Amino acid sequence: MAILTVPKVLREKLGDEGVEALIALLNEAAHHERDNLLGILAERFERRVTEEGKRLEVQMAELEKRLEVQMAEVEKRLDHRITGEVLRLEKRLDHRITEEVSRLEKQITEVKVALSERYASLVRWMFIFWAGQIGVIVALFALLR
Repeated sequence: MAILTVPKVLREKLGDEGVEALIALLNEAAHHERDNLLGILAERFERRVTEEGKRLEVQMAELEKRLEVQMAEVEKRLDHRITGEVLRLEKRLDHRITEEVSRLEKQITEVKVALSERYASLVRWMFIFWAGQIGVIVALFALLR
């Protein structure tokens, strides 16, 4: 920002060289003032950025803690649900195994009964065959005597 006009009274008192020197002095002072102001503003900006960064770090740490707590709660709930499901499935499996074992035991019993009936029938027919054979042998001995 340059100073363009100098009042007539000052120009008459200082002369052309004095006015030029005054304008240069004022321009230099304005330049230094602007540099100082920029430096102050830069320092304020850096301080504000640092403060905001620290505030954000604190907020992020708090958020991280809350997320960890929430994740732990969710993990607990999932563990509880999984445990419940496993227990429910174990009960169903135990029931199903018990049903199948009883069904197999029933089938085995039926097979044993059927086999014992067949065995008894076989023994009966064998006895009849042997009795017939003994009868034939006795009849042959009686004829040959």
